[in-house]
Amino acid sequence: MRDILPDLRARCADGIPFALATVVAVHGSAPRDPGAVLAVDAAGTVLGSVSGGCVEGDVYEVAREVLAGAAPRVVSYGISDDEAFGVGLTCGGTIEVLVRACATAAEREELAAVLDLIAAGLPVAEATVLSGAAETGARLVVRPADSPGSRGTLGSEGLDAAVTDDARGLLAQGHTAIQWYGARGQRRMQEVAVFVRTYAPPPRMLVFGAIDHAAATARIGSFLGYRVTVCDARPAFATRERFPTADEVVRAWPHTYLESTAVDARTVICVLTHDPRFDVPLLAAALRTPAAYIGVMGSRRTHRDRLARLRAAGVDEAHLARLASPVGLDLGARTPEETAVSIAAEIIQHRWGGTGRPLGELTGAIHHGGPAARG
Repeated sequence: MRDILPDLRARCADGIPFALATVVAVHGSAPRDPGAVLAVDAAGTVLGSVSGGCVEGDVYEVAREVLAGAAPRVVSYGISDDEAFGVGLTCGGTIEVLVRACATAAEREELAAVLDLIAAGLPVAEATVLSGAAETGARLVVRPADSPGSRGTLGSEGLDAAVTDDARGLLAQGHTAIQWYGARGQRRMQEVAVFVRTYAPPPRMLVFGAIDHAAATARIGSFLGYRVTVCDARPAFATRERFPTADEVVRAWPHTYLESTAVDARTVICVLTHDPRFDVPLLAAALRTPAAYIGVMGSRRTHRDRLARLRAAGVDEAHLARLASPVGLDLGARTPEETAVSIAAEIIQHRWGGTGRPLGELTGAIHHGGPAARG
């Protein structure tokens, strides 16, 4: 959704009807994760993608039908039949796609409210009935308990209450999923399938050390969808001119800043200072956080010296084992840009559980399990 967010907001603002196709489930290998979106407007313009091109043509036709007045529906695509030129996925997986219309002013207004929250970086979840003893396409917008903006209904108070509770839990974790309920929200029943799509604020990337490698890492972090902060205590180096793609540039002692800022289980920390004056207090603080990844630049000799200093500072072996050091995968990187790719590759590997080996040397599924789809 985020990749076509400006276009969708513009169509809502201009009163242009469109249909929205959303991947709601993936089985096996597939090009896009749950939550991927394709939109088709009244002029036939296509935005986004649900499969990287495999089934877009058929989804387009379904979207046009829904936009013309057909009921919302879920369509499923499996392996393509090459001999019959059938529509399907060449990768061997299966995807399920919900197609619904945003044709009326009320529908566009409802979606626009969600899009505005996403654009503002505010957490929101959207629950949509897929099948069962409730109206397909019925929607409920859910905000955190302490935030206004929840609206809509799935058809019953009990179902709304149960879905709201679960959606808030998924939102807190940044997960997207299909949930099953009874018609009145009963647990452990499978009468109603509800797709809960969460839009959590972008995860953070904290880059410490305002060096050329940091500039390249900040660029690739932004490309990967992180909200990037670069921090360094030296005013001459921590400047907006040196880091134009970072969301913020902070001039502060690294450990002081880290201890004062929000870090959650999706945050990645890249320590590129390789100076003991900064590294030891910063890493001691970083290892007390729930950060998903803590990567540290330096040679193997620097790494050994750093570990000794951290042990002397009272950091135990279990915490030290969390460090990705020396940072990055072995790609033979030389330049700051190549090193940034190496760091990004390790972050992705860590997130999804990849091996880091060439796919051509492996067998089995290309896409790993790992966390549920994120907002």
